[in-house]
Amino acid sequence: MVPFLFMVLFSFAQTQPTTVTDMDGNRYATVKIGSQTWMAGNLNVAHFRNGDIIPEIEVAAGWVQAAEDHKPAWCYYNGDAANGRKYGKLYNWYAVHDPRGLAPEGWHIPSDAAWTELTIYLGGENVAGTKLKFTSGWHKNGNGSNESGFAGMAAGFDDGTFYGIDLYGYWWSSSETDINDAWYRYLYCFKDRIYRGDYDKGYGLSVRCLMD
Repeated sequence: MVPFLFMVLFSFAQTQPTTVTDMDGNRYATVKIGSQTWMAGNLNVAHFRNGDIIPEIEVAAGWVQAAEDHKPAWCYYNGDAANGRKYGKLYNWYAVHDPRGLAPEGWHIPSDAAWTELTIYLGGENVAGTKLKFTSGWHKNGNGSNESGFAGMAAGFDDGTFYGIDLYGYWWSSSETDINDAWYRYLYCFKDRIYRGDYDKGYGLSVRCLMD
């Protein structure tokens, strides 16, 4: 199977002829959408920008404990590294918010306002979802047009149990709603919408990065 990030580099006209490289040497294509430049793939890094290791949590109890302790963590969906190669890692919000920096140099995790700007540019919540979804990999022909070049994949999430691979794609924002929750966006295989909500900061969601 061709790796997802390789497919991203060649799959759509709006992808820019540049890449960005994270601390682990993973390379991501970039795509310009309106005035914003996004990574065209989910983050898959295991080190903060300063080189410190982000802890990998492989068991449910450890994931819950990291949330209770407000400690950064990541996992592969179902603990399977093959899912990481295709979908990227799932991170809790404490990794997103860590001052050591999750995003590569010159990049950052998008705020709630940045996600809203993207949504408005693509025509609003009711139609933006299908433009963000990739053209394959979504359950029962729930694929999108990928008109934006964002190449959103249905990576599912982790709340102590794994759920939703090929059904849902969830992405953190950097914006918190309160001490326990933070804003996110998600796509669903059977809908054209993009949804906004807030989740417990301890959940494991995908991460996209936005150029500074």
